[in-house]
Amino acid sequence: MFAVVRTGGKQYRVAAGDKIAVEKLAGEAGDKITLGDILLAGKDGEVADIANVTVAAEIIAQAKSEKVVVFKKRRRHNYRRKASHRQQMTLLRIVSVG
Repeated sequence: MFAVVRTGGKQYRVAAGDKIAVEKLAGEAGDKITLGDILLAGKDGEVADIANVTVAAEIIAQAKSEKVVVFKKRRRHNYRRKASHRQQMTLLRIVSVG
């Protein structure tokens, strides 16, 4: 069975055993959480009723994503700015869908 869940403003298609990286969620490694905002659920090409579906996940780790470098430059004006950012994220293992 699979489900489409929304967390952190993004949507993810998940099934039992999947590992996903989402925007930072509260909790420590090893904690169990329930993803509540389920948009779609199905099995074998059939759409299931989302009222009875729950998605349980386990937090694997709290980490940072890849570094994004922001570089600004204006030609012939001796203007250069360099900044970078690493977004906080949570690694999840989907325990069960259903």
